[in-house]
Amino acid sequence: MNQSVKFYQTGTFTVGNRLLAPTQRTVQSSAERHNSLNSGHRACQGCGEALGARYVVDAAMRATGNQLIAANATGCLEVFSTPYPETAWQLPWIHSLFGNAAAVGTGIAAALKVKASKLASAAGSAPDAVRVIAQGGDGGTTDIGFGCLSGMFERNDDVLYICYDNEAYMNTGVQRSSATPPGAHTATTMAVGLRPGAEFGQGKNLPRIAMAHEIPYVATATVSDLRDLEAKVEKAMSLHGARYLHVLVPCPLGWGSASHDTIRLARLACETGLFPVFEAEYGELTHVSKIRRQLPVEDYLRPQKRFAHLFGSQDRQTMIDRIQANADRNILRYQLLDAAPPTGD
Repeated sequence: MNQSVKFYQTGTFTVGNRLLAPTQRTVQSSAERHNSLNSGHRACQGCGEALGARYVVDAAMRATGNQLIAANATGCLEVFSTPYPETAWQLPWIHSLFGNAAAVGTGIAAALKVKASKLASAAGSAPDAVRVIAQGGDGGTTDIGFGCLSGMFERNDDVLYICYDNEAYMNTGVQRSSATPPGAHTATTMAVGLRPGAEFGQGKNLPRIAMAHEIPYVATATVSDLRDLEAKVEKAMSLHGARYLHVLVPCPLGWGSASHDTIRLARLACETGLFPVFEAEYGELTHVSKIRRQLPVEDYLRPQKRFAHLFGSQDRQTMIDRIQANADRNILRYQLLDAAPPTGD
């Protein structure tokens, strides 16, 4: 399939496909793409989760020769992609409860293992293995499904679990989850009082918790670098055992951001140090995506209405400074800048 090369300037220093070899150019509409999450879903305009899921599942399909089954927790992804009796999925897809996607994925993998063993005994050779992924949002992963997920990690079940993190319970009205960043305004962390928004010092860092289980593979990614996202999915599917991928997916509705800013905000989350992008194997960091220079957290916070109270008539500089301190800690912890010394923790 041929694609004409686009030459354009966007008013920044960004240039289009002309600097890339033809095989490296991003083509969303391609005969080679499986389109596992197809047209007809009802995601909001600019939905980071829809974009992330499309690339994740298509990459997993390529890596497995289309031999893939998905378990999907209740949440935005399930609701906008499968309004009964319709579905936008083009692969075997199973809807689980809000909190048991990891357990359902484990059961599917166990059943496939037994089935493959019986078929191999009958035919004298092992059939092509069918692989399993489980998907959920941050609410179904860091909160409601946390126990099932930890059990999957502890047993080292052969499932890739993907968390699409939009940092709140967006489907049910933008309530706080344990992935909601400090200072953010949600329906349950109102922008009132001396400490408006979500409390500091609460929540969970799921990628680090996954690393503590010393499973074969843990990685973080964002929708601002789709090739990195696809590469990590393909690497994860080349491995066996429990694997975890945590993807930052901005939500224009819940974040109060412009729909055209989804990719920009995902990129700013990385460039400020608030969302480090890395890979780990068996509990040890193996790769970190460096940033050229650290941007101030204000660049990331200002475009989002959920942080508008930090920049209103009442000065909240102390809260901004604490958010900046969290970003600075990530810069040191993950050595996101070449000049950043290791912290040793």
